[in-house]
Amino acid sequence: MQISSRFTVALHIFTCVDTFKDDYKVTSDFLASSINTNPVIIRKILTQLKNAGLINVARGTGGIELTRDLSEITFFDVYEAIEPVEDGDLFRFHEAPNPDCPVGRNIHALLDDKLKAIQNAMEAEMKKYTLLDLRAGMKELLAKEA
Repeated sequence: MQISSRFTVALHIFTCVDTFKDDYKVTSDFLASSINTNPVIIRKILTQLKNAGLINVARGTGGIELTRDLSEITFFDVYEAIEPVEDGDLFRFHEAPNPDCPVGRNIHALLDDKLKAIQNAMEAEMKKYTLLDLRAGMKELLAKEA
């Protein structure tokens, strides 16, 4: 299992918007150059973030606006927008384990609660971090570079 790079790209997008909003027109091309990827990928992620209600995007002018304060958008909010889990379950099972096998017929009973606890722990940890933490971290890193 691996969370795709779209999640960290989305966090990169938010950090760029916050860092450059007063100095540059933050467009998909601008973001693509920072992330070093294709603007089409950026536009797809922006659409996901918009559909989740985390941003507004002004067509043509390239304005990206957050719908909430940085302190109110958690990493989990971004994760949910970018990496929606099927049926709410992070872990997937083989579709049809063999019911005639003792392991096959019991694997769900053996793992379901444990895997749900792991997912809940990960989600709880993601809820501890906000986009405001990214701003603070970025300021700290830039101060060290100066």
